[in-house]
Amino acid sequence: MTTLLERAIAEIEKLSPDIQDAIAARLLAELADETQWQTQFVATTDEQWQKMVVAVQAEIDEEKTMSLEQFLIEIEKR
Repeated sequence: MTTLLERAIAEIEKLSPDIQDAIAARLLAELADETQWQTQFVATTDEQWQKMVVAVQAEIDEEKTMSLEQFLIEIEKR
């Protein structure tokens, strides 16, 4: 266990059981979500990645989606 995780658990132990359970439920949900993403990521083929790249680039070209650079420019304008 890492030092940071040990510190977090030590702080959580100071909380009421209800709050500890709420935090534990959120952590377990996050871990389940991460596992699902990792499984999907590993199962994605090079062909699927390439199709996604083409689709995203088409949306950017059609101005349906903006690039990260454009998004950051838009935020700076606000």
